[in-house]
Amino acid sequence: MRTTFIYDHYYRYEELCEKINYFTEHFPGLCSAESICTTPEGRILYAVTLTNRETGAPETKPGFQIDGNTHAGEVTGSMAAMYAMDAFLTGYGKDETITRLLDTTTVYIIPRISPDGAEAYLTTPYTVRSVNRVHNPKEGGIREEDLDQDGVIRMMRIPTPYGAWKLDENGEMTLRKPVDAEGTFYDIYPEGVLEPYDGDENLKRKRPDWSSDFNRNFPFGWFPENRQQGAGEYPLSNPETRALADWVISHPNIGAISTNHTSGGMILYPPGTRSEMTMSAADRKAFRQIAEEGKELLDYVILNLYDAYVTDKDHPDSGAFDDWCYETQGILTYTIELWDLANKAGAPLKWGNERTDDPYDGINRFNACMKWVREHEPQDYLDWRPFRHETFGDVEIGGFNYKFTQQNAPCDRLEELLDMVMRFYLRFVQALPKLCVEPLQVKACGEGLYEVTAVIGNTGYLPTFITDHAAELEIDKHVKVTLEGAEILSGKACTDAGNLSDYSRTVTGPFAYGNYSTMANAPARKKLTWIVRAPAGTVITVQAEQEKSGRVEASAVL
Repeated sequence: MRTTFIYDHYYRYEELCEKINYFTEHFPGLCSAESICTTPEGRILYAVTLTNRETGAPETKPGFQIDGNTHAGEVTGSMAAMYAMDAFLTGYGKDETITRLLDTTTVYIIPRISPDGAEAYLTTPYTVRSVNRVHNPKEGGIREEDLDQDGVIRMMRIPTPYGAWKLDENGEMTLRKPVDAEGTFYDIYPEGVLEPYDGDENLKRKRPDWSSDFNRNFPFGWFPENRQQGAGEYPLSNPETRALADWVISHPNIGAISTNHTSGGMILYPPGTRSEMTMSAADRKAFRQIAEEGKELLDYVILNLYDAYVTDKDHPDSGAFDDWCYETQGILTYTIELWDLANKAGAPLKWGNERTDDPYDGINRFNACMKWVREHEPQDYLDWRPFRHETFGDVEIGGFNYKFTQQNAPCDRLEELLDMVMRFYLRFVQALPKLCVEPLQVKACGEGLYEVTAVIGNTGYLPTFITDHAAELEIDKHVKVTLEGAEILSGKACTDAGNLSDYSRTVTGPFAYGNYSTMANAPARKKLTWIVRAPAGTVITVQAEQEKSGRVEASAVL
């Protein structure tokens, strides 16, 4: 796909800002950027608005949001957002679909929700969940550290007769079996140092001090730390998550969101705290059908968060952004887990009914991933090599660069991935409602009187209210229709036209006997009639508007 820049590395904060500034300077009629938050370290959380302002203000068009880096280490998601920004702007006027979309739709992009955390992730060997702020620290254990100063925290294996690991016949790590009474056994920890703690002699892995999880900090299904690790002191206690929630609420035209994460090759959809069978059949159908477009392009699996993704149905992960968007705002939202090393290694992840409790399933998958990295990205792989540890004596350090092979796409495979994600966005955004006013019908009634008839319709895949759940929450806004330019004698100057359905809800099908048939159109159109008085030659205008469907109008001469 046409872009201005090449995507062969991950942007640090300064470069991300430079690219955003470039786009606002070179595409002033299409692109604007604003700060929605300044982080504790002084970085700007940018929100970028893309639309052709000559065809209408951003808020008068259906809105589609792309965001990334809710989790600081998942920088592929941030790059997908930046690539989309580039492709939309570079392609405008050259690509027919992109041009039409920016003429009729507003695309909002928040590329890096955690700029502080991402910068720490990209400039240190450490992993970061959401942000590099100490959160709910726990006493010691083995703390991650780059002992050999190669810029990567790998695995560290410690020979010990108490170890649960051994080498298999291929020299790969595997679990010790009941019959393994003699031999060389190991503990495996992250490369790191022992931080003293009060306790017995058994080793443990220290929980990272940077354990805050933005995706558990949203005000739907929020629970405190004893139930939901990383959730924060209270909902939206982080300035970044509060800014994101405020942004969505203050932009009511947003009807669909893609929030980008890594990894695993999944398109996840809410609800995440209850079965999808508890939501309307129409919402379920919409989530699945739009996701199928992504599956076709990306070869990702489609999973409902609660039914197929979470393992503990009694205590599912909660306080998530996608759940908050759907459950409280009625917005159709996907979490896309970009990049899938396991699938490339020929050992795909298993979900839902395919998931097993066999620990060897995960071990075999991990070893397959290690082999793939060793063969295809050797610069990111290190064979086990001896190291003298200050506490444990002779240990070995080895393995892959987890951050840029498993958690994120290797740099040489990044652009290909981002291109396919952008192609899904182009399909996703076209599912938004499309309000229209059909050509006005005018009938002269004599003595300066006219009958004006307008048909207001929605030609989009999604209804004007986006989801049934929005209607259940009673937050759906109706279509408002106004007529201007003449004295209205019958009918209203401003008419509440209610909700408009969509073509996906039309009852159709091939039937056992007979031909294809449309059994019943969904109520996607509404006819309105006025009697007006005005001199011949007067121009009248009928305008239809709804917050998630945009503003359109049609005119006629009396």
